[in-house]
Amino acid sequence: MNDRLPDQYREILSSIGENPEREGLRDTPKRAAKAMQYLCNGYGKSLETVVNGALFSSSSDEMVIVQDIELYSLCEHHLLPFIGKAHVAYIPTGKVLGLSKIARIVDMYARRLQIQENLTRQIAEAIQEVTCAAGVAVVIEAKHMCMMMRGVEKQNSVMNTSVMLGAFRESSTTRQEFLQLIGRHK
Repeated sequence: MNDRLPDQYREILSSIGENPEREGLRDTPKRAAKAMQYLCNGYGKSLETVVNGALFSSSSDEMVIVQDIELYSLCEHHLLPFIGKAHVAYIPTGKVLGLSKIARIVDMYARRLQIQENLTRQIAEAIQEVTCAAGVAVVIEAKHMCMMMRGVEKQNSVMNTSVMLGAFRESSTTRQEFLQLIGRHK
């Protein structure tokens, strides 16, 4: 753990008018520092180590979809959470990616300070880079605490973002099949 981080949290507590020495807050700077490092542990990971060689030969050339991958991230504008799920699809061209690796790629990028639009693109480009797929599609739907807890305080708003690469971008039929399979288009 960064030795300065607990002191910086202690300073934040003092700055908002709290007493960081009161019983309930005495260990909060240390706990908050540990939590922040966990929530941002994606910075310490690389695509190569996350995938760890889990790319396997396959003659499959049909769409592979992993949907409802839980994700938790922190908005880079307010350091507040956004929580949602990702739906990821790719069309293999001789190689398939180990199933858990798709979720690990989502986590690696989500566990960095983010905006949802960039997160969606990072996941899609990473899957494309690793698999050399004919196409990659990523849809993320998330609720943002910065909209729910502050500002406009809209409790039921959900943000949806999508990135379509290759066949998903070029073929409306392929794109529609993906969106129908994840329940986004009827």
